[in-house]
Amino acid sequence: MIAKIIRFFDRLEDRVRAALSRHPVLYTLIGGVAIVLFWRGIWMTADLLPWLTGPISLALSVLVLLITGLFVSFFIGENIIISGIKKEKKMIEKTEEEIKADIETEKKEFKEIEAKLGKIEKDLEEMKSKSS
Repeated sequence: MIAKIIRFFDRLEDRVRAALSRHPVLYTLIGGVAIVLFWRGIWMTADLLPWLTGPISLALSVLVLLITGLFVSFFIGENIIISGIKKEKKMIEKTEEEIKADIETEKKEFKEIEAKLGKIEKDLEEMKSKSS
């Protein structure tokens, strides 16, 4: 029963996303309103709990965000952390030549990934033909 309900909402989501993706402005408005209403509901629910004061809310939220691994990724994002570890410049600080070099590096990496994927596909086909 639960599997049927989950499958229904999964299919519904796919259909709605497909329809709304053709109208990005409408999609944005609907999504924005839904997000604001979600947070309004959270806020109003939290207001109903007398023990959930400001400092307790802050401590609880930081604890949950740290435990789930969302604290840093939400507020900073992993791209900033990775670029800091690699000591990369910000895009605005890069010269045109550096940007072109980055693009060429990414193209080479992409071709390497494509080649490896092709080899994996070939190996899988060989394994399938041997097992038949």
